[in-house]
Amino acid sequence: MSESDTTTFEAFCASGLWPGLTRPMAEKLAAAHINSPDDVSADTLAKVEGLTGKKLERLAKSFVDAQPRYAVAEMLHAANLPVRLAAGAVEQLGSSAAAVLSRDPWRLLDTMTAATAQPRDVDRFALATLDERPDKTDSRRDRAFTAHVLARASRDGHTVLPDEVVVGALAGLDVPDPSGAIAAALEDGVVTDFPSYDADGREVRLLGLTRYAMAEESVAESLQRLIATAAPIATAEGATSVTGGLDPAQREAVQLLAEHGVVVLHGGPGTGKSRTVAAVVQLATELRKRIALAAPTGRAAKRLEELAGHEATTLHRLLGAQGNWSSSRSDDGSASAAFGGDRGTAVEFLHNEAWPLDADVVVVDEASMLDVELASALLEACADGTHVLFVGDPAQLPSIGPGRVLADVLESAAIPAVELTILHRQDEGGTIARLANAVRGGDLPMVEDPTHEVVIVRTSSSQDAARRVVQLVTDSIPRAVGIEPADVQVVTPVHRGPAGTVALNTALKAELNPPPVDRAAAGSTRGFDVGDRVVATANHLDDGFANGEVGVITSIKDGALTVEFGGGPVVVPPRAVSDLVHGWAITVHRAQGSEWPAVVSVVPPEAGGMLSRPLVYTAWTRAQRHLSVVTAAGAALPRGVREVGARPRRTRLAALLRGEG
Repeated sequence: MSESDTTTFEAFCASGLWPGLTRPMAEKLAAAHINSPDDVSADTLAKVEGLTGKKLERLAKSFVDAQPRYAVAEMLHAANLPVRLAAGAVEQLGSSAAAVLSRDPWRLLDTMTAATAQPRDVDRFALATLDERPDKTDSRRDRAFTAHVLARASRDGHTVLPDEVVVGALAGLDVPDPSGAIAAALEDGVVTDFPSYDADGREVRLLGLTRYAMAEESVAESLQRLIATAAPIATAEGATSVTGGLDPAQREAVQLLAEHGVVVLHGGPGTGKSRTVAAVVQLATELRKRIALAAPTGRAAKRLEELAGHEATTLHRLLGAQGNWSSSRSDDGSASAAFGGDRGTAVEFLHNEAWPLDADVVVVDEASMLDVELASALLEACADGTHVLFVGDPAQLPSIGPGRVLADVLESAAIPAVELTILHRQDEGGTIARLANAVRGGDLPMVEDPTHEVVIVRTSSSQDAARRVVQLVTDSIPRAVGIEPADVQVVTPVHRGPAGTVALNTALKAELNPPPVDRAAAGSTRGFDVGDRVVATANHLDDGFANGEVGVITSIKDGALTVEFGGGPVVVPPRAVSDLVHGWAITVHRAQGSEWPAVVSVVPPEAGGMLSRPLVYTAWTRAQRHLSVVTAAGAALPRGVREVGARPRRTRLAALLRGEG
């Protein structure tokens, strides 16, 4: 039965919009004569088989709390659209989302994810919602479609687009007057324009979502502020107590940070970035300076802590992430704060300009993952005089979110920077480091490694590649290398196909953690069992985990999962379970920022068109002790490494740092 054949109540119950209501429980509602919202009460819920005590009380209360979602679900169901979109609408527009959408149905487009944002669907929603027939020249539609074009570009990393590109995109979306649509978005304030110049010196107009414009300007202003206000914490001579054994570039990095407010340390794997950070921590400790170490992911933070010998945490925990959009929107849906996340949602941070971090020295590892909004939040939370060290590798894939902060900072040449080039890691990770260094330079050499630290497995098809992946994870690597499956991570560029994440996870689960015979008795939910490896596909910072975090399910109770992520155990509530997928095989983008003892990198023929130097380099540098490359891409792999560099992103940060913005 399709959703259009169900009642709103049935669709609502089946879509995870009622927190705490599991699918087995939803199937029992009709037997208790609960078929509409009016039928829901503590008394009627008591008639549902297996529902008693506090569980009953929580479910009755959660239904009352979910009424804003139900109001939006009714509107969506009337337009024959998926009612699950109500969650994003209420998350972003607040508890009065239904009233906001009644006044401006095109606001629905602002609340949809990349996978669900379809302007034609929102036009259908407007047709079903408005009393009068919608007009394609409606300024509300113009604003929404212009913002949508720029939001779609931001998912490719751009913070701005040239005016003519936006005009062309709007024409393709059946907007009769693209210039008028842009004017409506500018007047609304959701979009900002900037003068710029092309390569030939001709003036062009750039357009960007205001939130990203403000974030880029904030990053530039904060960097300039920190450079201007930081006093040296030690002289070059004063830093010699911690620089013994460092190479010249490493010593320079320590000395620069002692003298300057902001420094960038960059280089490939095995070049001693961690050893340099450890020296910085030692120097700050000797000088009795307060130190904060952070990284974008839990795994990266844990590794930073181990290598630097000092407590480290994720950036979101360092800043004190304080929930999501629903807490930062007023009842009329207007914004009161805006800092990155899913669906353009906001994250409020405890630490900001008014309440800065309690640190004299801040070290941020894996800085290539910093998007412009997270970088803005971090730097605004650094008080005047704070010394900040960014550590990263610009050869990796850029951030998932918009911007190219690390690359822009380096390109601007406005911030002191040191590149480490000498390979120090010979015993541990030597072959991996040498291979990665070659790929970083655009070369893919033959691998001859008698130690089997790197193994290349050539296959004839995606099906053959998938079979070899399962064999490597479950048998060859544990037997020949001594690394158990729990410490092996599969990465692939694609989701679909025999060697994509979906099929590989199905095959790996069958071998590594097959479902129990009686899944209901075991508490299994939504295809997840205790012992499953999972990865987050969206930010749920108020629940304690972020997009890309990988963990293992340790218990399941009442539809909630306890997951051991890199930063520790987290209880994932039922409403957030839909943003988890199995994680034995993950995409290269989601693997960024994490490392595993062993990595199996799959390169199927379906990935040929997307293979690039940063993607291959990022995938292979996730491995610490062993790397197996299973390739069926033939000549597309060396060609991608040799010819396809970083895909360009349009941003303003480098120009702002050079004083050209």
